[in-house]
This record gives sequence, structure tokens and C-alpha cells, in this order.
Amino acid sequence: MRCHLLYARSPEWAGRAPELERLTQGPAFTVHKAEGRVRAGALDLGRGRRAFIKRVETRSWLRGMIERFRGSRARRALRGAALLAAAGLDHPAPLAATEVRSTAGAVRVSWLASEFLAGAQTLSVFALGRHGERRAEMHRRIAITHAVATAVRRMHERGLYTRDLQETNLMVEEAGGGFHLWFIDLEDFARARRVSLHRRLRNLVHLDRSIGRFLGRAGRLRFLHVYLGEDVERTQLRAIVARLIRMRARLDQRAALRVIRAGALETKDSTLSSGWRSALGGP
Repeated sequence: MRCHLLYARSPEWAGRAPELERLTQGPAFTVHKAEGRVRAGALDLGRGRRAFIKRVETRSWLRGMIERFRGSRARRALRGAALLAAAGLDHPAPLAATEVRSTAGAVRVSWLASEFLAGAQTLSVFALGRHGERRAEMHRRIAITHAVATAVRRMHERGLYTRDLQETNLMVEEAGGGFHLWFIDLEDFARARRVSLHRRLRNLVHLDRSIGRFLGRAGRLRFLHVYLGEDVERTQLRAIVARLIRMRARLDQRAALRVIRAGALETKDSTLSSGWRSALGGP
């Protein structure tokens, strides 16, 4: 196995990048996520400085060979960061990126070190509080909805879209009497000469599926109205809502089928939520 440096923001990071495996095994590293092949968290650099570190393993040697040519998660994150920077959209700046490759060239692990957003929180935590303590602050939530819808519209207008627009991939902080939004999980961003309506709606559906626990029907319609703009006609709005509902139903059904195929759902189990029942076409 050999470590290949893809990017370093400074000579300091060029020296630190090959040591990320060792550094993230010590007490200076705080794990924020450890799910499957992904491990991520904050690395204390001393003097009040921190960096966010993300380590991703490939599924297999074959997948590693594919990623060698397609681009590992770290390499794709660098591309996404460049796209967002060119479009003037805020994101955590990459500090370093490496790939660990086998002797045959397969990518087995990729590392990305990026700016740590100390004052920002994921959208749901920012909107509700860590324990739901801000749930009742309706005016604040409406203002947050307006800010997020405006940022997503700006992203699309500038020719960018993402394959994974979830609320956990949006971070927000209060700044200057308003809200500052950051796009994260940079590897899923792509550019188009013009972002099609289908891609726009797909992004909105993915976001809608992840914000249901803190945004009701009225809030979703408010989000859509801000995203589309004040001059949208009622008939056009109804047509777009109908299309969103159909697209959401298809995605929910596919997700339910994946759960069944994975063996995580027994057919005799009668505890399906009403949402899943609807997605499966049940009563």
C-alpha cells in the first residue's frame, strides 16, 4: 500500500496528510461519524485550530480499481469544492486529500481534510435545537426555510446540482443578523450548462424526504414558493407539486423495496409505518 497526495493547501498539510491514519487513532481526534466504510470527525491541531477529517474505505478491490479511474471520494470532493468555489457558493475549504492504493493501483482508502465549521450546525439541529428546544420558534424556522430555499435556488441557477441533497449535507450558522448556509459532502456535486427541471425537482425531493421531522405541509409549500419565486403562477405551482408527489412516491417505493430485498423487513411484521405502507401500495 502506498499513500498518494492529491492536494495540500500548504507545506504544513503536505507533511501532515500522510500521517492522517496515525493522527486519527490518537486522543486529538474526536469521532463524529462511524458508519460502515466511513469514519469522520474533528482533529485538534493545537492553538485552538481544528480540521474535519473524513476517511472512506472502498468496498472491494474491483471497486477500488473503478475509483482509480472514476475518482475516489476524496478526489471527487476536490472537484466539487472547485465547482462550488467557481460558483461563489460557500463550502468547507479542502486542506488536504490523499489516496491509499494497492500495488496494482486500486484505491483502498481515501482521506479528505477540510475546514472545520466551528459555528455551524446541520440544518435540523440548527432549526430545532439538539433536544427540540427551539421547535416552537415558528418565525425563526420560517426565516431559516427562506434562507435554505434561496441558497438551493442560487445553486441551481449557477449551474450546479448534487446527487445527495439531504438536510445533513447542509450546515447553517447565524451571521450578521441572518443565516449563513454551507454546502458539505462535496463529492456529489456536478455541473450542467443548465440544470434541468428534473434534476432540480430530484434535489428538492431528496431534501423533502429528510426534513419531514421538522417541516410540515405548510412549511414545505412555503419552501417551494420561495424556491420558485414570487411570480410563479398557481397552475404552474400545482403542476410542479403534483410532479414532486409522484417523484417522491417512486423514490419511497424503491427505498422500501431495497429494505425488503436486504432482508431487513419480514413480511409477517405488521409494524410498518403508514408512510411505508403507502409507498408499498398497502392500506
